[in-house]
Amino acid sequence: MKNVFAANKSHSSFSWNMLGDIKEGRGDLGEDMPVLVYRLMQYTMLDVLTKAFDSERANEFFRDAGFLAGTEFAKNVLDLNADFDAFVANLQKSLEQLKIGILRMEAFDADTGDLTLTVGQDLDCSGLPVTNENVCNYDEGFIAGILEAYTGKQYLVREVDCWANGDRVCRFQGHVTA
Repeated sequence: MKNVFAANKSHSSFSWNMLGDIKEGRGDLGEDMPVLVYRLMQYTMLDVLTKAFDSERANEFFRDAGFLAGTEFAKNVLDLNADFDAFVANLQKSLEQLKIGILRMEAFDADTGDLTLTVGQDLDCSGLPVTNENVCNYDEGFIAGILEAYTGKQYLVREVDCWANGDRVCRFQGHVTA
């Protein structure tokens, strides 16, 4: 049997079906788990990567992983053929149903594709202590992956406001790069 987790440097070996049949596998425990457990995995992974490389490179890894996740999420959960308003509504509904966060589109420039959006009650950082930094690097990649899957254009997404920086929502700006 092929090891589906083995590294393949030419392209990602991750696929949506690697998530498995969670309902069948988790039986009595079900599909939900506390945010605490998710953050425990996320922030210990970030700590290990930061020690092995440095914080800038660790954040790049998180953006890359987020991008891959966002791309697969968009392909498997969202209607990529919907008009923009319907796409955003579907994205908002999906993120809320999956308890990832509450998405609000603040601005969208149809000519350039540039946008500003917020995510409230964000899975990654809402409730963290204020550390005067933006910490949602995974989310930057996740949003960029979703946008590229929908538009076919590359996006650079950066967080400009974050709970960990004293804000009460995470605000992201996205710019088309290619």
